[in-house]
Amino acid sequence: PNSLGSMALREAIAYWLTQRFKLPDNGIDPNSQILPVCGTREALFAFAQAVIDNSQPASVLMPNPFYQIYEGASLLAGAQPEYVPCSAASSWLPDFGQVSEAQWQRCQLLYICSPGNPTGAVLGLEALKDLLELAQRYDFIVASDECYSEIYLDEQKPPAGLLQAAADMGNTDFKRCVVFHSLSKRSNVPGMRSGFVAGDAQVLAQFRRYRTYHGSTMSPAVQSASAVAWADEAHVEQNRKLYRAKFDGFLQTLDAETLDGRIQVSAPSASFYLWPRLNLAKDDDESFTRRLLCEAGLRVLPGRYLARDVNNANPGKNHLRLSLVASVDDCQQAAQRIRELILAS
Repeated sequence: PNSLGSMALREAIAYWLTQRFKLPDNGIDPNSQILPVCGTREALFAFAQAVIDNSQPASVLMPNPFYQIYEGASLLAGAQPEYVPCSAASSWLPDFGQVSEAQWQRCQLLYICSPGNPTGAVLGLEALKDLLELAQRYDFIVASDECYSEIYLDEQKPPAGLLQAAADMGNTDFKRCVVFHSLSKRSNVPGMRSGFVAGDAQVLAQFRRYRTYHGSTMSPAVQSASAVAWADEAHVEQNRKLYRAKFDGFLQTLDAETLDGRIQVSAPSASFYLWPRLNLAKDDDESFTRRLLCEAGLRVLPGRYLARDVNNANPGKNHLRLSLVASVDDCQQAAQRIRELILAS
């Protein structure tokens, strides 16, 4: 199959983007501004190789904590990863006010993730517009990982998207804007390996040329199934309903008051992660993760593994990333096991 993908798939994606992010009618061209990919992991990784000019000093900015693909992509593209701090004080959003003038000047690519992995924090429309103004001023590309955009708790408040922000600003060519979306999270079908990249036509032409040499193309069967999935919202709404039930059960079971504050957790704005903070006398995030595996049969991730030490501090330390992708019953059982292990600590 052609690396550009079928017209039916690209038209389904264009229609979904237009409806979901309130783009102008015919505001995105399925021929030049959409590129189907075999899952967004490979696309997020390969993208840096296609757009970084390592003939000069280059850096890639990314949130901290972050999805590890951003860092590996930067290093193998010959760029220096630089970490924008996220903390409880900034509601786990990247604090771009701490980025220096020199950092902006050497930035060639900015990865953002909204809703965020691992924190579930969501960048608002005005914050996205601010980033696009910075991209214009300093001439870098914004790569927006929006894979969790369809998993949110409030049906009346879907997260904003980068293309939406660009269109609102009159940037209808989506200059310096590229977004990544996936059916893995939206439709709960990670095994299909189906997603897409959309945005700036010139940037996508460069990326498509690179993928012609290295990337796989979706089989026609997966393309056909993907077009159907992008055209249907009923199953996505049901998926969100299930996640709301999982969050409700977890939060009731891990109530901080009944656990004497030994774990502090709240619902995210979006995504399927919980990002609790531990306040245990004998365990940190790493040791408690080991105990959960060995004593409770649960696999979670220590928060420090998703972040880097900056200024002698790791923003993920003493946090856990809990991924609520199992069934409602299994998630409820997992929450109870975590509670029992905390009480036994």
